Amino acid sequence: MRKHWENCITNFDAKVDEFVADYFADETRHVLLVAAAGFDPRSRRISQMLADTLGSRLSAIYVREERPGASETLIEQANENEATLKSIVPDSKVISIDVFAEDGAPVGGSRIVSRLGEHPVADEVTDVILDLSALSIGVGFPAARMLLEDCEGAENRAFHLMIVSNPEMDDRISSIPSSRAGSVKGFSPPIEDDAQGLAQVWIPQLARGRGLALTQIGAAIPSRYKICPLLPFPARNPRRADDLLAEYRTELVDEWEVDPRDVVYASERNPLDCYRTLSTLKTRFDRTMKGTYEPRMVLSPVGSKVLAAGALMAAIEHDMAVQYLETESYVFDKTLMGPHEAPDMTVHLILSGPLYASYEEPAPAE
Repeated sequence: MRKHWENCITNFDAKVDEFVADYFADETRHVLLVAAAGFDPRSRRISQMLADTLGSRLSAIYVREERPGASETLIEQANENEATLKSIVPDSKVISIDVFAEDGAPVGGSRIVSRLGEHPVADEVTDVILDLSALSIGVGFPAARMLLEDCEGAENRAFHLMIVSNPEMDDRISSIPSSRAGSVKGFSPPIEDDAQGLAQVWIPQLARGRGLALTQIGAAIPSRYKICPLLPFPARNPRRADDLLAEYRTELVDEWEVDPRDVVYASERNPLDCYRTLSTLKTRFDRTMKGTYEPRMVLSPVGSKVLAAGALMAAIEHDMAVQYLETESYVFDKTLMGPHEAPDMTVHLILSGPLYASYEEPAPAE
């Protein structure tokens, strides 16, 4: 039980820069960064921020996710990003992950765990940072779980999550889903077909343009006691939740038959809000079903990485399943970006480490 997660250390936007400049100025700190080296332009920002303060005390492992349907344009953008990242962090290596096996099965989660296992964290590293900004769920979630457990097992080593989020940019990145929905590695309690004695709740995170993917994921969860769609609210665009409800009207009303009282809301900006909301839902659901049905919750985070980070924490803490559909290729036209763009939002969390040592101390006697 991670008691500190309810109120774990979190920084936003300018406070992230201040934290990095202050905390990592300590010359005894050595950092390993794990991040994506794909086409997403947001993948450079965390690396640059850390390199400016840490210099030679920063090392990195960049993950390049290879997909069979990638266009030449995206490959060129990824090559450009990779070269830039290697210049920002000279002490870095790039590992390539084939997200699909030859038979089309999604294997990115297994392969990232295997490849990271080939590069054990050096003893001198005091902080491990996972930049989730541009990693897919199928690769980022298994990597997060592995690195978290590795840091929790080490003495005096902290584990951080960092995210550069831009919901408006997310809306312009469309994806072509594969045809095989399945569990993310490390988040795979059995999804049951038999409804006898089981109450299974599916929580799909609604995101623009992901209706087909969510329909396919939902079809792979045949026995559903309830469906509780997760919507981003409050959000930078106050109408984002309403727009999603309009976009998903057919799925919500005709296919999933969602009771309006079962819609779940969580902040688009703060992953702790999503974590607390899902944890509270899980606790209440367990209490309601106790002695009657076996409760089980299945998450499908397909949109904002900030909400996904909260879902990640809840899934780890409560052993929830994460059902997902890998992406065969993306479509992203960066020529649409311009000076009018809404600024990126930056989020930082510390999930484990010496800063939480007092949580393990016994309470003083009264």
